[in-house]
Amino acid sequence: MELNHQAIETPVRDASTVVLLRDAPAGLEVFLMKRSGLSDVLGGAYVFPGGKLDAADAMDDLPNRLDQTPLALHAALNEPALQHHRAAALYVAALREAFEESGVLFAEGATTEVTEQATQMLRDGTSFPNVLIQLGLRLQTRHVQPWSRWITPKMASVSTKRFDTRFFIAAVPNHQTATHDNFETTTSVWLTPRAALEEYWSGGIALAPPQIMSLAHLSHHRTVASALAEARSKPPAVIEPEPFDYDGIRTITYPGDPQHSVRQRALPGPTRLRYANKRFEPINGFEALFLRE
Repeated sequence: MELNHQAIETPVRDASTVVLLRDAPAGLEVFLMKRSGLSDVLGGAYVFPGGKLDAADAMDDLPNRLDQTPLALHAALNEPALQHHRAAALYVAALREAFEESGVLFAEGATTEVTEQATQMLRDGTSFPNVLIQLGLRLQTRHVQPWSRWITPKMASVSTKRFDTRFFIAAVPNHQTATHDNFETTTSVWLTPRAALEEYWSGGIALAPPQIMSLAHLSHHRTVASALAEARSKPPAVIEPEPFDYDGIRTITYPGDPQHSVRQRALPGPTRLRYANKRFEPINGFEALFLRE
């Protein structure tokens, strides 16, 4: 992964990401997809399903397409300055991206047959809101839990765009199968968080810092229920990385680091990553990713 040295002058874009989880014999597993090398955002890296907020996500009959009110969704995000309707739209964006990129449809009555029909409609050019309307579906916002909020700094390290991304976590419904779309993403895999980080460390896959830190966080959970319970127990962590260059080496600090403006730690694991060996890594080596404090 190449390091970006340019300051980003474009406005921050709202975005949503869904970290799909499942229980497996080896423990909790995470769904990762490899972005197409042609993508202008994290091309070639392994990511969670997600993308920017679209205008259509704030559809006119939004309350009729959700299993919770915009007021309840706004409260769950814990962003007082955010309008209720926009908070609901961020949930829609998360579930739309999960469906478009991984084929997982979080909707009431989404049987295998209905999901296949919805997928074909999407491929034929029907918009996501119209898919919901024509099939009479309501999105299951209760099945996704706000988890963290990542805000790209102006001095970005791996992107040329800025995003204010709400990360949600969710268990994949038992009757659905997550897979890549062969368009924006070219391959996909289920891995335990530690196995994914081992693959990253050995050079098998590329990961951006938010994915590295999120996987390190999830490595402390053995089950999906455990991860969801922790997410429900507290407001989503707000992470605005603060990078700096020292002796020509890019270092990214996170809340709790002595050099970060926020003194209270937001995540387990290291409080800083540095760019070395053409990747971002903790100063004290691989095992530092799994520190609890």
